[in-house]
Amino acid sequence: MFKSAIDAESNLAILEPRHAAELYQLVDESRDSIGEWLAFPKKTNKIEDSKIFIEKSLKRLTENNGYWAGIWHKEKMAGSIGFLYMDWNTRKTEIGYWLGDNFKGKGLATKAVSRFILHAFHNLDLNKVEINAARTNEKSRAIPERLGFQQEGIIRDYEYINGEYRDRVVYGL
Repeated sequence: MFKSAIDAESNLAILEPRHAAELYQLVDESRDSIGEWLAFPKKTNKIEDSKIFIEKSLKRLTENNGYWAGIWHKEKMAGSIGFLYMDWNTRKTEIGYWLGDNFKGKGLATKAVSRFILHAFHNLDLNKVEINAARTNEKSRAIPERLGFQQEGIIRDYEYINGEYRDRVVYGL
């Protein structure tokens, strides 16, 4: 399936059921840090949960409505990135991403997002790409800012995570 190099040591590839154990292990090892910003780690309690997520992602791919890919660095799964949906009427999508604790600070997320942006505009002929990040998640917000996205607004109390409401910053390119 889809595979793309992002640098000499890293690549992206569509998540497949055979990746479920590796995905689960990465989530489990980084549960606290990922769970600080995203809800899914609390719902990922066994390998089967990762397998179900991957199967849903592949179904969305076949329906032309987004998908998730793994980010690999030196042959180890480092994180994940995805098109959360495809709005073909307005020709836009939103990119989501996360990295495991041992892979942060290497530029992997920025490179992966950059590759997804190129794919969105050049291969999918989309008009707009959005990225949403929690207002207080400075590291995640730095990625769209670094890549030339414009801050388009803040959605107050967008989600409820870890007992508190979180605002979301919306970026667009």
